[in-house]
Amino acid sequence: MSSSLAAGAGIKPRKPLYTSFGFQVLVALVVGLLLGLVARQMGPAATGGPNWLVQTLSTIGSSFVQLLRTIVPVLIFTAIVASIANLRELNNAARLVWQTLLWFAITALIAVVIGIALGLIIQPGLNTAVTEAAAAAPSRSGSWLDFLTGLIPSNILGLQASTRVAESGATTSLNFNVLQILVISIAVGIAALKVGDAAEPFLAFNRSFLKIIHKLLWWIIRLTPIATVGLLGNAVAVYGWDTLAQLGWYAAAIYIGLAIVIAVVYPALLSFHGLNPVRYFQGAWPAIQFAFVSRSSIGTLPITERVTEKNLGVPREYASFAVPLGATTKMDGCASIYPAISAIFVAQFFGIQLGMQEYLLIAFVAVIGSAATAGLTGATVMLTLTLSTLGLPLEGVGLLLAIDPILDMGRTAVNVAGQALVPTIVAKRQGILDQEAYDRVEEIDALDTGPVPVAAE
Repeated sequence: MSSSLAAGAGIKPRKPLYTSFGFQVLVALVVGLLLGLVARQMGPAATGGPNWLVQTLSTIGSSFVQLLRTIVPVLIFTAIVASIANLRELNNAARLVWQTLLWFAITALIAVVIGIALGLIIQPGLNTAVTEAAAAAPSRSGSWLDFLTGLIPSNILGLQASTRVAESGATTSLNFNVLQILVISIAVGIAALKVGDAAEPFLAFNRSFLKIIHKLLWWIIRLTPIATVGLLGNAVAVYGWDTLAQLGWYAAAIYIGLAIVIAVVYPALLSFHGLNPVRYFQGAWPAIQFAFVSRSSIGTLPITERVTEKNLGVPREYASFAVPLGATTKMDGCASIYPAISAIFVAQFFGIQLGMQEYLLIAFVAVIGSAATAGLTGATVMLTLTLSTLGLPLEGVGLLLAIDPILDMGRTAVNVAGQALVPTIVAKRQGILDQEAYDRVEEIDALDTGPVPVAAE
């Protein structure tokens, strides 16, 4: 009877709780945690390697990440080209671009100041049980020279070859350089605008291709509850509570910083601009939730773009530019909070005194060098870039990598929250925000409505 009344009144009937994507992920988090604890209690296999449950959880999680890695390069290219083309629909495109970059920098600066303050107050490098024997230089690192030369594409596909030497021999693999893909995409998008009408067939093809990529990615996203079991279960089984306890104050400092940014700074900025913070988090929650599980800002891009447009009222033409740009360069968690606290940890651990100049350098790297974190998961490049700029030992990275996956979940969630926040604030400041859509009481499930439209019809 109630369903008939709801249908007659034009009200969409509420779906059962178990069909909700958020509920499924929440259940998966609990199941993954329990299976991870069971796998850890089982101990190693008879051969000395991981037991069958750890291997199963690892395979499930790594397969999901590999699917994301496969589709991300094409997603970045098509999304950036389409977003630049969509700027033609905006009357004040140049102003929106500069306002977006300015607020990227402002929020990054606030986040890094919070990270520095927490590092000095909590002193995680002094309050740690980890020993210097755990110190080891990372397999990959970043420097300003690498960052600047990395912006120059080595080929049109942004491909890079890497060789790994092991006892069984050397193996060479091909990887995509996300920064180079970003540069190529921006150049192609701008060139297409300059060409004019002759580029319309290409832009139309790109829009269609992007819709196909969105649909493929949506199928991958639907696997998130299963992937959550594998990713979280494997993290608990491999790293356990002992390793986390050794770096307890460090992990606490990171998560306290992330909590301050997402629960204090972001709501304050929203309130300052006359926006309801509760409504913002209701609208952005599908993207924040998926980012926490997937640890991928770029993999979360379609969801972030959809919630920014549909739930938060940012115009499609602007959201389709700002969100893809933010997914590759806007990292308040990975590029601000994390490297600031980590650098102070390394300095305190090795007994190196930092002065005002070093703290200013940390802030500079966080605001200017955040594009160095462009990629899927992890923030090792940004951390090594910060350490090398300060002249701190890169061996300190080895102290922190043991619990990096656990920290990366929170970092990525904050990254994505900021990537939706800035377009919302800028749209409000420029008078183009759909306030009615933002203030809508009912929460829209971004996963029930299909791929994000990529251009105005």
